[in-house]
Amino acid sequence: MSDAPKTEAAKAAPLTREQVEALLLKGPFHQWLGLSVEDVGEGTIRIRAKWRPEWVVNAERGYAHGGILATLVDLTADWALVSKTGRGVPTVDLRVDYHRAAMQHDLICIGKVIKFGGQLCVSEAQVLDEEGRLLASGRGVYMIPPKA
Repeated sequence: MSDAPKTEAAKAAPLTREQVEALLLKGPFHQWLGLSVEDVGEGTIRIRAKWRPEWVVNAERGYAHGGILATLVDLTADWALVSKTGRGVPTVDLRVDYHRAAMQHDLICIGKVIKFGGQLCVSEAQVLDEEGRLLASGRGVYMIPPKA
């Protein structure tokens, strides 16, 4: 972790799981994804995405579109920063690796802050199936914009 000063939000008491989930679910897209925050810690987060039939790209095989997995990697890596930022922040760069198809089950997303800088931060995320198999992983760079 960096020695960069924490934002004002992070200097306050840590956000609870319920508070983080309420912030996350302000976004209609996040609501549509069926997200729930299972755990949040200092620079970490665990999110569950409830399976939706609309995610299926191949009706014959029944697996999710890769864009859903990329979305989950991005938002999970982003929201891992919430313990320091108190909010979601803009993505500057994102890399996603796909490891296996996501079949019709809920998805578990785990995010971790790698480096918290003054303007740019790096986080990583993994998307797992309910049996703990790695489906996708990635790393994002996020900008900490000044408060308006």
